[in-house]
Amino acid sequence: MNPNQMRQLQKLQAEMQKAQADIQNATAEGTAGGGVVTVAITGDFSVTKVTLKPEVVDPDDVETLEDLLVVAFADAHKKIEEFAAQRMSAATGGLRIPGM
Repeated sequence: MNPNQMRQLQKLQAEMQKAQADIQNATAEGTAGGGVVTVAITGDFSVTKVTLKPEVVDPDDVETLEDLLVVAFADAHKKIEEFAAQRMSAATGGLRIPGM
């Protein structure tokens, strides 16, 4: 590997490390039911907040609330994954790296 290739590899590695840190620090919100359920998660998929509007809490219909929570979590998860893919693509200049 010549010195120029080594510098490019080191730059790519630094960009990927920054992208990974950006992803870990990112937060995404998922919603369901027109916003009656909101879930916030971080880039490592840790849940940081769940917000329920009072009208969604019905003791006689717990199943609907459970379904809305699943949808909101899935929405937040999808948003974090999309952000991660975009951020890693930007860091690698679109270069496809196995496992990324």
